[in-house]
Amino acid sequence: MAELLSIEAEPREAFGKNASRRLRHAGRVPAVVYGDQGPSLPLTVDPKEILRVLRSGAGQNAIFTLEIKGKAPARVMLRDWQLDPIKGNLIHVDMVRVGRDHKLRVKVPIHIKGEAKGVKVQGGIFEFALREVEVECLPDDIPESLTVDVTELTIGQNLRVANLPLGPKVKVLTDPNRVVAHVVTLKAEEEKPAEEVLAEAAPAEPELIRKPRAEEEEEGEEGQESEAGKKEAKKEGKREGKKE
Repeated sequence: MAELLSIEAEPREAFGKNASRRLRHAGRVPAVVYGDQGPSLPLTVDPKEILRVLRSGAGQNAIFTLEIKGKAPARVMLRDWQLDPIKGNLIHVDMVRVGRDHKLRVKVPIHIKGEAKGVKVQGGIFEFALREVEVECLPDDIPESLTVDVTELTIGQNLRVANLPLGPKVKVLTDPNRVVAHVVTLKAEEEKPAEEVLAEAAPAEPELIRKPRAEEEEEGEEGQESEAGKKEAKKEGKREGKKE
């Protein structure tokens, strides 16, 4: 990996929350550089320059030259950074010195190229399961990214970490059997049993309409009255027959 940028830094002499606040108001942020058997140095840097590094092709794995006022230049890379939780502004940066003969462990992003046949021809679904891989290598051998062509990927096939295009100078630390991407079929809806289909297709039974209880009681009373009237009529008929 070639060095991309050069960033100027100044030694930091004031410390504390108030000093950091004044730095940010002046357009700079507190930082620190350490590692590679060198002393830890508190610094100040321009946050715009740090963002320029993060937005470069190598991103957080970029190696750049730190020009420290009054000190020898140092090859460094970003180790950590902090953002304001509300505004999202950069508020602090950690950098580590990088020796040319010292291997580093970094995470490299994976990029996908092409459209899988399993999607384009067979109607499957493409799943991108692993988007970065951890590797170990010398600083100058760190790949910016890993690009894989998935055009020939069909349904049921998968791409694993072992299939990534890494050179002999780069050691993979991620499990080589982990799936990076694959194509799967759409889950077919389960067929319903014939009994359920017939039950859904059958017309609904007519709903029985019950009369209000009050009406039922009234009808019952009317029925009782009519029966009593019939009995009275029979008695009257018998009486009249006797009189005659």
